Amino acid sequence: MEEGARSCLLRFRHRLEEDMKPPYLMDHMISDGVMSMDEEEKIRTQDQAVALLELLLRKDNNAYISFYNALVKEAYDDLANLLHDGLPQILSYAQNNSSDGLTSYVKMVLSEGGVPQRPVVFVNRQELLNRVREKLYQLQKDSGWVTVFGMAGSGKSVLAAEAVRNHGIIEECFPGGIHWLSIGQLDKPDLLVKIQSLCFRLEQSLNGQCLNRPPSSLDEAKERLRFLMLRRYPRSLLILDDVWDSAVLRVFDIHCRILLTTRNRSLTDSVSGAKYEVEVESGLDENKALEILSLYTKTKPHSLPEEARSIVRECKGSPLVVSLIGALLKEKPNRWRYYLSQLQQKQFKRIRKSSSYDYDALDQAMAASLEVLPDEHRKLYKDLTVIEKDIKIPAKVLCILWDLEPEEVEDILQEFVNKSLLFVDSHNKPYLYYLHDLQLDFLVEQNRDQLEQHYRNGPPTSGDEESLYWIRFLTYHMAKANLTQELYSLMFSLNWVSIKARIMGPAHLINDYMEYGPILDKEVRSQFQEFLSLNGHQLEQRPFPDVVQLALSQPQTSEVYRQALQSFLHLDLNHLIKTKSSHNLKKMIISLIHPHQGSIYSACFSNNGAKIATCGASRTLKVFRSVTGEKLTEIQAHDDEVLCCAFSPDDRLLATCSSDRKVKVWSVEQANLLRVFEEEHEEQVNHCQFTNTRRKLLLATCSNDECMNVKVWNLNRPNSQNTMFGHFEPVNHCCFSPDDTYLATSSNDGTVKLFQVSSANEWKTINVSIMFAENDGEVLVKCSTWTADGKRIICAAKNAVLANKKMADCSGHLSWVHRVQFSPDGSQLLSCSDDQTVRMWETKRIHTSSAVCLKRDSDVLFSEEEIIVSAADNCNRLQVSFLGMPSGKLLATLQGHTKTVLRCHFSQNGQTLITSSEDTTIRVWRWQSGEVRVLEGHKEQVRCFSLLSNTLANTRLLSWSFDGTVKVWDIETGEKLQDIEAHQGAILSGHVSPDGCFFATTSADKTVKLWSVKEGCLLKICSQESKDGMDSLHGGWVTDMHFSPDDSLLVSTGGYIKWWNVENGEALQTFYPTGTALKRIHVSSDFSTFVTIDSIGILYILQRVV
Repeated sequence: MEEGARSCLLRFRHRLEEDMKPPYLMDHMISDGVMSMDEEEKIRTQDQAVALLELLLRKDNNAYISFYNALVKEAYDDLANLLHDGLPQILSYAQNNSSDGLTSYVKMVLSEGGVPQRPVVFVNRQELLNRVREKLYQLQKDSGWVTVFGMAGSGKSVLAAEAVRNHGIIEECFPGGIHWLSIGQLDKPDLLVKIQSLCFRLEQSLNGQCLNRPPSSLDEAKERLRFLMLRRYPRSLLILDDVWDSAVLRVFDIHCRILLTTRNRSLTDSVSGAKYEVEVESGLDENKALEILSLYTKTKPHSLPEEARSIVRECKGSPLVVSLIGALLKEKPNRWRYYLSQLQQKQFKRIRKSSSYDYDALDQAMAASLEVLPDEHRKLYKDLTVIEKDIKIPAKVLCILWDLEPEEVEDILQEFVNKSLLFVDSHNKPYLYYLHDLQLDFLVEQNRDQLEQHYRNGPPTSGDEESLYWIRFLTYHMAKANLTQELYSLMFSLNWVSIKARIMGPAHLINDYMEYGPILDKEVRSQFQEFLSLNGHQLEQRPFPDVVQLALSQPQTSEVYRQALQSFLHLDLNHLIKTKSSHNLKKMIISLIHPHQGSIYSACFSNNGAKIATCGASRTLKVFRSVTGEKLTEIQAHDDEVLCCAFSPDDRLLATCSSDRKVKVWSVEQANLLRVFEEEHEEQVNHCQFTNTRRKLLLATCSNDECMNVKVWNLNRPNSQNTMFGHFEPVNHCCFSPDDTYLATSSNDGTVKLFQVSSANEWKTINVSIMFAENDGEVLVKCSTWTADGKRIICAAKNAVLANKKMADCSGHLSWVHRVQFSPDGSQLLSCSDDQTVRMWETKRIHTSSAVCLKRDSDVLFSEEEIIVSAADNCNRLQVSFLGMPSGKLLATLQGHTKTVLRCHFSQNGQTLITSSEDTTIRVWRWQSGEVRVLEGHKEQVRCFSLLSNTLANTRLLSWSFDGTVKVWDIETGEKLQDIEAHQGAILSGHVSPDGCFFATTSADKTVKLWSVKEGCLLKICSQESKDGMDSLHGGWVTDMHFSPDDSLLVSTGGYIKWWNVENGEALQTFYPTGTALKRIHVSSDFSTFVTIDSIGILYILQRVV
C-alpha cells in the first residue's frame, strides 16, 4: 500500500474504529475480491473495527480503494472524505495538477488520441467513475474488453472520457497511449473509412508521416490495426464510442485493450478475451442534476427557483435531458416555467440544442434505439405503450398481450434488455421488467394515435399469479380505451370487489373509485366507496371474509346490498345473514385502515390533508393516502417503539421520536433518512413537533429526561439549538403557538408551561392540577393545543378535557386511543389506538349526544313481531327495552346486584327474569313487581346458567362459574340440588341438549366435557382444538352456542358469529361485528333471528335471508 494511503488510515484510525460498522463494509470488499470469506470470519470473532483496520494495513492499494468505495456506498461520507486525500494514484487526479486538474502529460496523450474534452458543464459521478477505473486496471497486464453500457443519454461517453483523464491510469496501465474512435451506426464502407483514419493517425505518430497506402478492405484494415496495436502500441487503450453492431466489434477483435460504450450489453458475446462490464444508471440523483442546472445558469443550487426540482423530476435525472434544458436556460434564463411545461406535456421535439452529442433532441436519441430492432420486434416494443409508469411486470403478462409462448416472450424481452430499451429486476422470481419513464413517455408520444386500439386489443384477465398485473390495472386500461359501460359493470360488481380486495387489498379499489369517479354513477360509486372504507380492516384479514355477507349489512336501499341479495338468491345460500338493526357509527367513520402490527401511538395529517403518517409499537413509520388508505411509504424507522411522528409545514419532511432516545428526520418523497439526533435525550422521547411556518424551521421534542426534557432543534446543526428548563417530571407533549412565538409543554408534574422560542425562557406556568377539586392523586397532563387565534390553550389531564363543552362522542376503537388530530380544514378527525387501527371521522356527521352503551350480557324475549331486550348498562342497571316500536320504551329498572351483571334470561311466559353476576349470586326476579329470590353457593362469578327445560312445570336451573363448578337449583324454592366439581379451571361456556338429558362445558383448562344431567356424572372428555386454532375460527374463545330445533345447524360466538352444518362440521357463514368478544347470542325459536351485543356496546339483530 502506498505510504500516503497507509498514513491516512493510521491518522484517522481512532475515528474509523468509533464510527463505522464493519459487517456492511466487508460485504462490499468481499464482492470486490480484496477480502476472503476466511478473513471475514476471523474479523467477526474479534473487535471488528480494530481487526478490519489491522487487515487493511497489511493489504495493497486495491484494498484501500475498495474500502473507500464501501464507505461511500454505505453513506459514511464524512469518513470517506477523511480518506480521500490518501487515495492511490489509480483513483486520484495526477500529482502536480494544473488549474483544471490535469498534467500537461495527460493533456498531450488525450489530445493525440482524439479523446473529447470535458463538457462545458461537468458534474463528477465519483462512484461510477471509480468502478470504470477499477475495471480498466484489470487490463494492466493483459488484453480484454471493458463495456460501459446504459440507455440513451445516460452519460456513457462523458464517463469513458473522464475515466482515462488520469495520470495514474495512463502511466501504469496504458503508457502506449489512449486512442478514441467514435463509431455510431455505420455500414461497412463507413467503418472502413473510420479504421483507415485511425491507422493513418497511428502511423503518422510513429514516423511523422504515413508512407503506407490505406487498407482497401475490412480484412486488410483489421490486420493492419492488429500489427500497430500489438507491435507499435503494445500497452495502449482503444476506446470505441457508441457501438451498435456486434459485426463492428469483430473487426476490432485483435487481442488488444478496448473500452467501449454501447446501449447493448451483449455485444461482446461475439468476441474473445477477458470481459468486464459497468452499467451506467439511467438517472442522476437530484443533487447532481441540480448542480448541472446551477452551473449552466451560474446560480448557487440553493438559490435555484422552485421549478428546478420539478424539471429534474420530469427529466427523471437523465444527464442528456438535464443538460439540454440547462443549455437552453443559459441563453433564456427566464424560461424555467416554459421548459417545465414542455417537459410535462412531453414536447420532446421542442427541447433541443446543438451540442457535441450526436442527437440534438431527446426524441431523436430515443428513435435511434428503435431503428436497430427487427420490424416485428419494433411493433411488439410499441405495444409496451399500454403499461403504466413505475410498474414492473412479469413475462407472463406479455404472453397474454402478445399471444406468444413464454419462452419466446422471454427471448424478446432479453433482446430489449441487452439493447438498454428495457430494464430487468433480477432479484425477483420470476424476473420483472420495466421501462424507464422517459422511454415510456417517448412511446406514448410516438403512438398517441394508436393508443385506443392498443387498449382495446389488450388485456384479458387471467387467474395466474404472474398475471396479477391485470387485476390491478384492468380498470386503468378500460378507462384509457373509453370502455365506459364495461368499466361500469366491472367496478360495480361485488365479484370484482371480492377478487381485487382479496389479492390487492381495499386501498387499490378505493383509489379506483376516486380515480374514475367522473365517468361513473355518482350515487352508486359513493355506496361502493363507503362500503369499502367501513369494511377495509375486515378485507385485510386472513382468512378472507365473505364479501357478500359484509354487503348484506349495508342499507337495503344500497346497490351493494341489492347485489349481495341477488348473489344469495342465485346461489341459494339460505344461511346468509342480513343486519336488521343499524348503528350510526357507520355514518361517522369515513375510512378505517389497519397499518401496523401492534399498538399505534401516533397518526397525523400532512398540512395539505392528502397524506396520513402513522407509527407505533412495530417500530415502523408508514405514510398513506388519506382518501383511499393506500400505503405510499414504509420505513423501518427506529430500534424501539416509535412514539410520535410529525410533518414539516411544507410536507417534505417527517420527524419521528422513539423509546430508543433518538429523534430522526426523513424525506417524505425519497423515504430516506436525513438527520439523526441521538446524543442529547437520555430517556424515551415522547413527542416531536415542527414549527407551523417555514419562515424559520425548527423541531421541538420532549422526553422523560429528569430535567433537560424539552429541546428545540435547528435541522442544520448537529446539536440542539435550545433546551427549556422547568419541568422535573416527564414531559408528554409539546406544541408551538400558531405564530411560533411560544412553545407549550404538558407534563406529569400537573402543569402546562409556556416558553419563548427565541430565548428559551419560561414565560408562564399554568397549574392544571388545582383545577381538579377532588384531587386524590397526581394529575398527569397528557397533551395541549392552541386555539387558532393563539389566545387560549386546551389541555387533557386525568381523563378530562379542559375546554368549553363537549361537542360529540366518537365510539368505535376497541382499545386505548393514543392520539387524535383534526385535518387542516377541520372536516376530518384522525384517531389511532392499541386496537392496531387508524380511523378517520367526518366531523359534520358525528353524534352530538351520547346513547346508552350496553354491556354484552343480555337476554331477548321473542314474541310474534315484537322483541324485548334485557341488558345491563355501565351502571349495572338492568335496561328492559321494547323493540317493537322505534323508540325502544324502557319498561323496568331492577337494582340488587352489587357487581357487573353477566347473564340475564326470561322464562317462557316472560314473567320471570333470571340474572347472574360477578357478585357470585343468581337472582330470580318477578320483574314487573320487583320481587326477587337470591341463589347463593358459587365462590366466584357466575358466568352463565340454563333452564333444564322450557316447560313451566320444570323449575330446575343449571349454573356454571369461574370456580370450576356446575350446580343444579330449584328456582321456586332456592334449594341447591346438585354440586359438580367439573373443571380445574374457569368454566367459559355451557349448553344443554334440546331434550335436557345432557349438558356440555368448555373451560380455560382447554377441555370440553359431556355430562349426564340426571346423575351429574362425566360421560366423555372431548378433544379440544388449540387456542390458536380457536382464535383462527372465531377471533377468540367460543363463548356461546345454540342448536337449531332440528339439530342440523349450530350457531356459535366468540370474536365473530359462525353458523355450522352439524352433519359434516363445515362452517356455512361468518358475521364480523364492529367490535369484538361477543359473549352471548340469542336465537328465536325458528332459528331465523339472532340478537347479540359486541364489546363497544352495539346491538345487532341479524336475520336469515329467505
